[in-house]
Parts: sequence; structure tokens; C-alpha cells
Amino acid sequence: MWQEILNKFKRYPAQEKVIRLILQRGFQVNDHGRVVSGNIEIPHAQIAKELNVDRRVVDTTAQAIREDEALWKVFKNVHSITFLGDVAPVLGLGVIEIAPVDAAKTGILGDVASAVAHYGISIRQAVSDDPYFVESPKLTIITEGKIPGELVRQLMEIEGVRRVTVY
Repeated sequence: MWQEILNKFKRYPAQEKVIRLILQRGFQVNDHGRVVSGNIEIPHAQIAKELNVDRRVVDTTAQAIREDEALWKVFKNVHSITFLGDVAPVLGLGVIEIAPVDAAKTGILGDVASAVAHYGISIRQAVSDDPYFVESPKLTIITEGKIPGELVRQLMEIEGVRRVTVY
């Protein structure tokens, strides 16, 4: 589905940048063709500034989403989540980042979760980057406590894991 969405904007690189940002941030497009987060409107000029595109590109992209029934069904229902990765150390939580060899390989999340559970460590959050939107996707696991060195070694042995970083 994501590739179909991107294909609709393939001929318009600036609009594709807008689409990617809206999806990455979990923004929605409302009934009026405005980019929002819940009921908070995100100024199109701010989006344009971040992407270094003209504001009208954002306007056009949001309106195109609103007028395309298939796109609008997706973009009116996308939601952002609270990601604990950057604040986890401040909160006394552990962070494990897994860089996969191939992000499309199945089973990596399950194998990592099983290894963490084997050490009796509770997982608070697991977030996997979508390889369609992130150039170097990773799996981030937020744990209830610190990560023992032996667990890191075990994680490195999981098939498909290229790198393990612990914070």
C-alpha cells in the first residue's frame, strides 16, 4: 500500500517529500484539506520551511490527498505515537537499537523479544521503522531496566541482526 501511495506522487518529487513527512510524523489530513495532528492544525508554511519547498506544494499535496478517496481513507486515520527512545535514559529505562541486515526479513522482532524476555526484562515499547520511509530502518526496544552485556552478545547472534546499540 505504501508503494502505491508513493507512486501517485512519483512525478512530483516535492509533493513526495510532503507525503513522506506527513506519514513519518503521523499527521492527518482533515475534511478541509489541512494537515493536522488530532485537532491541531499544522501550518503548511511550517511544513514547507522544514522541507525547503514552496507552501503551495504542501497545499496542493494536502488537497490531492483529500480529493483521492483511497488516499484520504489512509491519511485521515494515521496517528502519531509517543516514542520513548530519546527520553528513556532520563527515565531510567534501557534502549536497544537493532540494525537489521534486511528490514523486510521476518522474525527479527520476535527473536529479539524472546531474548529480552529470557533475561526477565520487561519491554515497555517496541518501534520498528518502516523501510519504505526510512533509509536505514532500525528496531528500537525500550526496556524496563538496564541491558546486561550477555544479552547484547545474544542479540548479535540472531540471524538478520547487523548491529546492536545499547543506551
